[in-house]
Amino acid sequence: MAHSLSAKKRVRQNVRRKTLNRSRRSQVKTQVKRLEAVLDEGNVATAEEQFRTLVKKLDKTGTTSTMHKKTAARKKSRLAKKLNALKAKPAAAPQPKQA
Repeated sequence: MAHSLSAKKRVRQNVRRKTLNRSRRSQVKTQVKRLEAVLDEGNVATAEEQFRTLVKKLDKTGTTSTMHKKTAARKKSRLAKKLNALKAKPAAAPQPKQA
């Protein structure tokens, strides 16, 4: 148990920060799950919209001490790869040969 005033204040700050960080991480995880669900469906337009909102949330989380900047960047990169693969799928269909 903290005895000094500064230690008691530090405990209060830690509790406040812990709840904020947990909330932010949870929001990011939820957004990632939504994006992956849309990617599995194959809906490109909705996936792009979800990706934009996720990038915004990751950037905000990365600028705080909740998540490291490079962790946020790595998550964005991996999900962007999946989105780009989905975009390229319809275009990669074989073209009929001309005689």
